[in-house]
Amino acid sequence: MFARVLRGRIGSVASFNVFRSFSAVSKFATVLPNEISGARPGKAQNLVNGEWRDAEKFVDILDPLNGEKFLQVPDTQIHELQPFVDSLAAVPKSGLHNPLKNPERYLLYGQVCRKAASLLHEDDVLDYFIRLIQRVMPKSYIQARAEVVVTRMFLENFSGDQPRFLARSFTVAGDHTGQASSGYRWPYGPVAVVAPFNFPLEIPALQFVGALLMGNKPLVKGDSKVSIVLEQFVRFLQHCGMPAKDLDLIHADGPVMGQIIERAPLRMLQFTGSSRVADMLTQKMHGRIKVEDAGFDWKILGPDVSEVDYVAWVCDQDAYAMSGQKCSAQSMLFAHSNWVKAGVLEKIASLASRRSLAELTLSPIMSLTTERILDHVEKVLQIPGARLLMGGKALTGHSVPKQFGAVEPTAVFVPLDEMLKPENFPLVTTEIFGPFQIVTEYDDSSLHKVLEACERMDHHLTAAVVSSNSIFLNKVLGHTVNGTTYAGLRARTTGAPQNHWFGPCGDPRGAGIGTPEAIQLVWSGHREIIRDEGPIPQNWTLPKST
Repeated sequence: MFARVLRGRIGSVASFNVFRSFSAVSKFATVLPNEISGARPGKAQNLVNGEWRDAEKFVDILDPLNGEKFLQVPDTQIHELQPFVDSLAAVPKSGLHNPLKNPERYLLYGQVCRKAASLLHEDDVLDYFIRLIQRVMPKSYIQARAEVVVTRMFLENFSGDQPRFLARSFTVAGDHTGQASSGYRWPYGPVAVVAPFNFPLEIPALQFVGALLMGNKPLVKGDSKVSIVLEQFVRFLQHCGMPAKDLDLIHADGPVMGQIIERAPLRMLQFTGSSRVADMLTQKMHGRIKVEDAGFDWKILGPDVSEVDYVAWVCDQDAYAMSGQKCSAQSMLFAHSNWVKAGVLEKIASLASRRSLAELTLSPIMSLTTERILDHVEKVLQIPGARLLMGGKALTGHSVPKQFGAVEPTAVFVPLDEMLKPENFPLVTTEIFGPFQIVTEYDDSSLHKVLEACERMDHHLTAAVVSSNSIFLNKVLGHTVNGTTYAGLRARTTGAPQNHWFGPCGDPRGAGIGTPEAIQLVWSGHREIIRDEGPIPQNWTLPKST
């Protein structure tokens, strides 16, 4: 029964057979979402120097919902890396284009973005990427669609003349006639993007397209479990006019990518993923890195209570959509006692109970096992005063492979004073990339303890302050640093649209995504050119040495 329901959620095979006959999908796609299976596995390829290539070995990727070996992805080996190294080594430090070299390529990418965005408005192309995302990173249709729509709107934002506006320079008058200084945004040349599994399209696409717009040549690596989505999008952009040699794509494990980093002349690496790997890559790149790493993201419900049903719904979405597998997912909820008395915790639990794997409102947990998550829950419950608010059990009645997790939406209440103790704080602020959050309660007299907890946390990606009290908002916002912070009655922790900056704060390595400022920060450096062209002053004479 579960399998039948799920097939209905992901779509019918017949609908994808239409793609082959007349749609734009047939012009770029090499796999179709509802045709890949254990009996007919899809196959991925690497792209290097404009050529799609097989690797000597392939790794079988398991369908996260039933365990079938439904994809074959290159398992690129170290001895196969030289073409990638050579491709990057051929890129000059001045990039493929910059404001003074090959500026017509800004126009080229404006047209590529325009065509890609236009095609993503066609229902079959849009649906193709939605369904492909669902096959490898099972999430609800609405969640998967949002990922594709954000990517489409990003492409719309950088269509036409917008790429050259990214490289807009400024000029300052000099000290004398003929002198002026101009500041330019300059590409790095050979760069790399390493992307995670949870957003197979949006995160790598927005980053590597930003790199291309600024004149860089990126080598892109996604998580092999989901990188077929990234590959198909690269093929799609080639169909839309992207030069085949402008980007390299590799399917490989972490150690192999580490070898490329050591051997290739990479001048910048953008990494999205765990803090541990980010720190390791920072050393390998000698600091030439921009990072969006782990986010232990908090939400504070202020003293003023209103719209309890709406706020509870947002809390459920923030904590449990995609089973919490977002770097912006709500990891800790500080609920003022007024909200607790209003029943917000019970409402969140009720909303979370509606979620199911069959509806894909819960997802297989791609990076943690069920045992690992439940073990963490038990450790937190050993803290004095801690209690289980909801969940804490494995999901049943499914065929998710054991190397993935399947857990009910879970929340553990921990008293604020116990949470702040040195022996407990590292445990309660451990990010669990799954449907798990810590909940605590405070009142007006203990707000300073909440702010202390925020100060002691190590990672500062997103946050939310739910209040209509401007004095309260200003106090909390003024004492915290999270890079993407929502404030107000509708505040949330999740949401990385194309219309505002998304990225951490408080770390010089912090990367942004999606906006002109983010692209300029991550994918270019400042170059100052001072033109001093004369004339030489009349009656100039040779001065004394100084």
